[in-house]
Amino acid sequence: MSKEVSVLEIREITKKFPGVVALNKVSFKIEAGKATVIIGENGAGKSTLMKILSGVHTDYSGGIYFNGEKVCFQNTTDAEKRGISIIHQELNLIQNLSIYENIFLGRELENAFGLMDVPKMKSETRKLLAGLKLDLDPAMPIYKLKVGQQQMIEIAKALSFNCKVIIMDEPTSAISDKEVKILFEVIEKLKAEGKAVIYISHKLDELFEIAENYVVLRDGEFIEDGKIKDIDEEQLINKMVGRQIDISGRTENYCSEEKLFEVSKLYLKNSMLPESFILKDIDFQLKKGEVLGIFGLMGAGRTELMETIFGLNSEHRQGKIFLNDIPLDLSSPEKARNAGLALVPENRKQDGLVLGMDIKRNTSLSVLDSISLRGFLSRNKEENLANSYIKKLKIKASSSAQKVEKLSGGNQQKVVLSKWLATNPKVLMLDEPTRGIDVNAKHEIYKLIKEFAAKGLGIIMVSSELPEILAVSDRVLVMAEGKITANFKITNQTSEDMILKAAIPKNKQHDYA
Repeated sequence: MSKEVSVLEIREITKKFPGVVALNKVSFKIEAGKATVIIGENGAGKSTLMKILSGVHTDYSGGIYFNGEKVCFQNTTDAEKRGISIIHQELNLIQNLSIYENIFLGRELENAFGLMDVPKMKSETRKLLAGLKLDLDPAMPIYKLKVGQQQMIEIAKALSFNCKVIIMDEPTSAISDKEVKILFEVIEKLKAEGKAVIYISHKLDELFEIAENYVVLRDGEFIEDGKIKDIDEEQLINKMVGRQIDISGRTENYCSEEKLFEVSKLYLKNSMLPESFILKDIDFQLKKGEVLGIFGLMGAGRTELMETIFGLNSEHRQGKIFLNDIPLDLSSPEKARNAGLALVPENRKQDGLVLGMDIKRNTSLSVLDSISLRGFLSRNKEENLANSYIKKLKIKASSSAQKVEKLSGGNQQKVVLSKWLATNPKVLMLDEPTRGIDVNAKHEIYKLIKEFAAKGLGIIMVSSELPEILAVSDRVLVMAEGKITANFKITNQTSEDMILKAAIPKNKQHDYA
């Protein structure tokens, strides 16, 4: 990239998960005294790489060289001691502890008697907070802070290690314009001190404001690096996408002209900040047999939209939802299910399955009433139900008695589908239905989606993968910062670039302050 001083060098880093190569021989250098932005689509490998650099993932091949010396971190504490700290996108604070307790957790300062030196920890915390222009009592518990303030505490904690490399993963996703300005001042100060900043953000205007260098990752591979002054936003987007997708084979279209489902003026209040919104003015319709894709970058509100439609977050929801022009009471997931909605969640292991149970028990969980008589479960009905879906969805298992934890990711996903198809839904919502499964299993899921559409189901599919959106959807809604920014009918002229441009926030309006 440059002849400048490299404080950190990544050489041939490869990281594999079951069925997925998250990073493939990635190599580049990070310069001291500069901010380097790592850019790429969702799933490009950015967060995985940052977790390797910060000691979260320790099982990988390749090498990390810090000041010319090869290092192998066993955990995050090891990485911090060597000089690398990370500001995670997701808050890692303990709500019931105070600000100073969170900042010094696990490395508490001691006095001459070997006791915790609380006054000194509070004093050091005040200095950190002053540097971020935060006028807060170090003894204040975290739960009393606003989300934006909590994000600034995460930043303060990372800075407290006085590391030579600071990784910032979407640090402005939950802070106000005023706090963004303060953060950028801190970044300039860090660079002046000769420290390296690795910055990840989907907000391209931020990158051009604070960074000197860039690195592009795509599908787990290194694509290009260079000076940010030598490239523009259009070129960056093209490098992030970097491929043409052939969708000429999309001949099946089961979408009718009959409106099935409608969401009108949907808002979701931020529970931490009631005056702000996670979802804003969401309007869309879904037709019978239509596959409606929803695309957005991290933090766009895709999962929150699916969960809100399915009856979660009802106390913070505003707006109306209709099925066949009839308004629905979706005050709980149970009412959503009874109305004809089904949701296959993003995290199948945590939210979609009971891993210790077998296939038949998982399949029957959503329809226990229909396979019970006078309060007693019919074992024959349960087994027949499970076996019918094992056959329909081609689930590879020894029998319906096999524990789902023993199945592959693709077959686990089919069990989740079975559970919800058993409810005979009219609208099937799929949140990242192919995440963590291999290519063959993905194509099987795609085929099933088309079969469901052919039977008249309305399907809403959230996906982070643009090729998947283009290959499966009839139409795609694009989201950014809780709003719908575009509505594309998928044709041979629809490109990844068009969709990605609509997904990138266009300004610095931060509603989560």
